[in-house]
Amino acid sequence: MENTAFHFHTLNPDTIVDALWDTGLRVDSGLTALNSYENRVYQFSDEERRRYVVKFYRPQRWSRAQIEEEHQFALELQQDEVPLAAPLMLNGSTLHQHDGFWFAVFPSLGGRQYETDNDDQLESVGRILGRIHQTGERRLFTARPEIGLQEYIEEPAQILRQCRLVPSALQDELNAGISELSKTLQACWHTNWTPLRLHGDCHPGNILWRDGPLFVDLDDARNGPAIQDLWMLISGDRQQQRIQWDILLEAYNEYKNFNINELSLIEPLRAMRMVYYLAWIVRRWQDPAFPRSFPWMTEEDFWRRQIASFKEQNTLLQQPPLRLMPEY
Repeated sequence: MENTAFHFHTLNPDTIVDALWDTGLRVDSGLTALNSYENRVYQFSDEERRRYVVKFYRPQRWSRAQIEEEHQFALELQQDEVPLAAPLMLNGSTLHQHDGFWFAVFPSLGGRQYETDNDDQLESVGRILGRIHQTGERRLFTARPEIGLQEYIEEPAQILRQCRLVPSALQDELNAGISELSKTLQACWHTNWTPLRLHGDCHPGNILWRDGPLFVDLDDARNGPAIQDLWMLISGDRQQQRIQWDILLEAYNEYKNFNINELSLIEPLRAMRMVYYLAWIVRRWQDPAFPRSFPWMTEEDFWRRQIASFKEQNTLLQQPPLRLMPEY
């Protein structure tokens, strides 16, 4: 586990209010903590009753250049009229620093929860994702990373091999399960796709509904295949998935042609996310928010289930990829 995992112990209400004061914003009420594990995010109102959200970035995760690339992408999307929460320009900048913390201020944009079983909403999301990727393909990030096996399998595997949360009796079996996944991924992860700038973490929780989809949280934006922003929106058995893909891609293709070869990356990306997610929690274990939120990480049964899921996913990786309707 990383000794530098916890950095927010000095971020208290006075620090937050002082940071916002430096930008010209006067907190009148609020400072309500919003759900965020990686960063610290608060909603507040100013003296004129305007509502905002302030996001304090976890120190030592992203560099200034990488955060600025996130903001630039958000502003490009906003200019292209993509419904997305973009940082506000305050004192000539979207990125600010106070007491060692980088932070940004956003408008508070409410909305309902995106309905994962609503085909009309899925269709609308497909159209907006096509527009996001239209903007994303204009240029690549130069400071932010690209999705690949090094970041999503090799580095997480090293972290999990040294993880003290794993029962010693299960460590070898866990290592073997990840090693088998890695070997299979080396064989099936290909480069038959063109990278573009992505949302990066496009799961249903990062979509709000306000008479249409509103995308939030570009914190994990990076270069990668378009399929990365699509596959987490699909669920159910194979037949249900085919129907959902048909809806999603028909709408997506109204704005950008989807490379059908990328369907073969669905299960590799799922496997990579499984391992990366576990290692992410381990990296942050010294942050008190993580043991509170993930208490099962200390349970032996949890790790047995993870080993079983790795074996199951390795089998899925060796099966033929999803095939869609003939028109695709």
